[in-house]
Amino acid sequence: MELLYIIWNPSLSIGPFRWYSLCWLIGLALAYFVVKHLYKEQKIKDELFDPLFIYCFLGILIGARLGHCIFYQPDYFLTSGKGFVEMLLPIHFLADGGWKFTGYEGLASHGGTLGLMIALWLYVKKSKLSIWRVLDNIAIATGITACFIRLGNLMNSEIIGKITDVPWAFIFERVDTMPRHPGQLYEAITYAILFGIMWFLHKKMSAKIGSGWFFGFCLTYIFTFRFFIEYTKEIQEAFEASLPIDMGQILSIPFIIIGVVCMLRSCRNIEASK
Repeated sequence: MELLYIIWNPSLSIGPFRWYSLCWLIGLALAYFVVKHLYKEQKIKDELFDPLFIYCFLGILIGARLGHCIFYQPDYFLTSGKGFVEMLLPIHFLADGGWKFTGYEGLASHGGTLGLMIALWLYVKKSKLSIWRVLDNIAIATGITACFIRLGNLMNSEIIGKITDVPWAFIFERVDTMPRHPGQLYEAITYAILFGIMWFLHKKMSAKIGSGWFFGFCLTYIFTFRFFIEYTKEIQEAFEASLPIDMGQILSIPFIIIGVVCMLRSCRNIEASK
């Protein structure tokens, strides 16, 4: 079986672009076109769509960065002035007193989700659109962006899985020589399937767009799968070893609850309006 293991050590960059950054941009660009199509389908004015991408981009980036620093490495980023600066700026201070540009190394999907929700609330305040319609439209496109973000993690050989003997294991040469679960790929496939499901359902259940059902389904699906996929991953920080479940699972539980509540609320409101 060992001959089937995938030896994984790709270049971090393609030309001048880092794979991770490129995957983020592709995922966001695809979501941009999906939501633009949905706005057109729903006859929402173009001028109300134009600022949405900026709100989403900044919300996801800021939320994901702060989420990683606060949830996973507070002892580093919140206990010194240099750490605080590195949390906000894409640089790393060197031992000799200098610094280097690194990009944002460390982004947490839970923080990105929370940041996106806050950004969409601000967008709705300005655009006067229904918050539930905006959340549902974003939810329909979310799977494709999440898929590419995890492919970026795979290209970076980060968020690696536990050691395993499954025949499709990856050997992440940048980490060690042990066969491991490709947890990033499990998530990428899960999110690609989510996008397919959401695209199909939005055609069949277009009347539910704007009720919050798609938003609730998206949260419930993503973070339920995330909870169980975490069992195949190595912990990201040492302090997680003492926890009964890891930080990714702990942070997933509130989002699952919110998702279920949104779906139940949507169904109750639809029934009441009949």
